[in-house]
Amino acid sequence: MDSILQIEKLKKKFGGVVAVDGVDFEVNPHQIKAIIGPNGAGKTTIFNLISRIYPPTSGTIRFKQHKINELKPYVIAKKGISRTFQNVQVFENMSVLENVMVGRHCRTRSEIFAAIMNLKRTRDEEKRIHDYSLEMLSFVGLETKKNETASNLTFQQQKLLEFARALATEPDLLLLDEPAAGLSVPEADEMAQFVYRIREIGITILLVEHDMGLVMEVSDEVIVLDSGQVIAEGTPREVQNDKAVIAVYLGERETENANHTKS
Repeated sequence: MDSILQIEKLKKKFGGVVAVDGVDFEVNPHQIKAIIGPNGAGKTTIFNLISRIYPPTSGTIRFKQHKINELKPYVIAKKGISRTFQNVQVFENMSVLENVMVGRHCRTRSEIFAAIMNLKRTRDEEKRIHDYSLEMLSFVGLETKKNETASNLTFQQQKLLEFARALATEPDLLLLDEPAAGLSVPEADEMAQFVYRIREIGITILLVEHDMGLVMEVSDEVIVLDSGQVIAEGTPREVQNDKAVIAVYLGERETENANHTKS
């Protein structure tokens, strides 16, 4: 089976700091793969490199066997990669439906001239955008909130709205950056089921997450980063029993305990 995403010797430097240092991994179609690691390990930086928020210092990113290192973010979205963010990013003064329609516009075909002239094909396309966006809101359970201002939604609902907007781009690969962050335990359990639902409609998922319960429940494979390098990769059970991983996480806990004692 050809992988949908290939990362080869990926490196990112910020001045003298190496945030990602020679990372290699692959993601297979219809897989749920997680990236975990301590704070500052380089997890979100990898997402930012794949989605081209940052250019890589060196290395190669291939999507569906094509190198995408130098593509613009909107081109990458058109090719089938979408993402959510660790800090929820919605257009607070727009309606819930309008937020999703913004995501859908990367699939539009009408030219500016056609829009200005209000041609029939433009009106037809706008209706398709509207209808598809409603489908995505229904998928995440927010269809009854379509006319609400996004700022009026709860935090969990704003996360779901961001999911709907990402799904509106029709991605083949969805990057989920800490989908359970800030959620209660019951809400995180609901999020795990939602991740499964996304995979069931044929979308491959790469996620960064600190909630180990969610990671171990939903992931087919897990990558562990430390100081920008991969220190382990395998099934959740294999990773849980890896000595290098145990050392990293026990070390992190000891540091936290020491800081707590000092305070």
